[in-house]
Amino acid sequence: MAAGKAMGATASRSASSAVIASADIYTSDGVLHRAAVPSGASTGVHEALELRDGGSRYAGKGVLTAVANVKDVGTQLIGADPVDQANIDEVLITADGTENKGKLGANAILAVSMAAAKAGAWVAQVPLYAHLANLAGRSTEAYTMPVPLLNVINGGEHAGNGLAMQEFMLVPRSADSFADALRMGAEVYHVLKGLIKEAYGPDGVAVGDEGGFAPAIDSNTAALDLLVAAIDKAGYADSMGLAMDVAASEFFDPDAGTYDLGFKTQPNDGSRVLSGGQLSDLYAEYAAKYPIDDFANTKALTAKLGDSVQIVGDDLLVTNPARIATAVADSACNGLLLKVNQIGSVTEALEAARVAREAGWGVMVSHRSGETEDTFIADLAVGLGCGQIKTGAPARSERLAKYNQLLRIEEELAAAAAYPGWTRN
Repeated sequence: MAAGKAMGATASRSASSAVIASADIYTSDGVLHRAAVPSGASTGVHEALELRDGGSRYAGKGVLTAVANVKDVGTQLIGADPVDQANIDEVLITADGTENKGKLGANAILAVSMAAAKAGAWVAQVPLYAHLANLAGRSTEAYTMPVPLLNVINGGEHAGNGLAMQEFMLVPRSADSFADALRMGAEVYHVLKGLIKEAYGPDGVAVGDEGGFAPAIDSNTAALDLLVAAIDKAGYADSMGLAMDVAASEFFDPDAGTYDLGFKTQPNDGSRVLSGGQLSDLYAEYAAKYPIDDFANTKALTAKLGDSVQIVGDDLLVTNPARIATAVADSACNGLLLKVNQIGSVTEALEAARVAREAGWGVMVSHRSGETEDTFIADLAVGLGCGQIKTGAPARSERLAKYNQLLRIEEELAAAAAYPGWTRN
């Protein structure tokens, strides 16, 4: 069965009035396969280019050009075998012809690539997670369900409060199943809501881009203390850890080589500026004081904490196989945050995961702040068997869509779905 036609469209995303690119592929039997691509608020400079229109429409964030590119490149896929993902992605990447996908736009290329993967699963008559497992060369006899890292306090570019650090997450370390882990996280989330409302009033439980609460605080330790208190009150002190996605690139000054934890404070007196070494020391203090399992940072921190804490590369790696290989050689971190839209095609994302895992790294599939209702990354996490997924708070439909898909997959797989709990691999 071959691809019949590909079409482009726009759709609203979760974080603002901006829009994202989506793609529709029809297989020759007339069945529609649709994919929508997210976007990030905090993005790495080495990410594949997300093509925007500029101008006044949607404050410059429109994607009509990317959508037109979807339609143009889609004509080259008519008659292609959707099961052959590598060939489809090669056609797309060759048509673009740039290193960063700047001609067609990574958002256009990825929309078609993801839709093609869904079409491939349909043609192969297997679930999407099984098709992705096949593409990654993994067994389809048994699967590993991921531990959810639930982002329950938002800061950084994801919220209007004073928190410099971006994501404060719950990690249900020990649970009997994914469903059990999600329930534990949701229970702590609701206890946390009560604690924040009591301490900061009704406005404190407004939420940020990823569904986490965004109370008016500027102390990272205050956020961590709230999480510990909520975990204790919910009765999960022995089975719930913490993780942080600091997004330090958002408050890094490349000219001075410093990090400003007061970058959201106005006026900013510069009193919270830290060197890279001081920031690493601060992370080490957090890891010693709080039950933190995950961080995202640098080589120095990996050398200091890498045996006890997972140091996950995000903007450093941008899901790029070449950058991952360099980071492996340099011992820059020990985990990959896999964001498919950072690299711009399914095949390249699978290759990024392969390079990381061959180095003994953990792989964590991740959403973006500007998410869509597409559940592709839920299937990807199961297909890759990476054991970790980061996709926001247990709130907001674009986040819950992924969690609900994982619940459905676990129920469908039954005994074939293992839930080993917290693991880096």
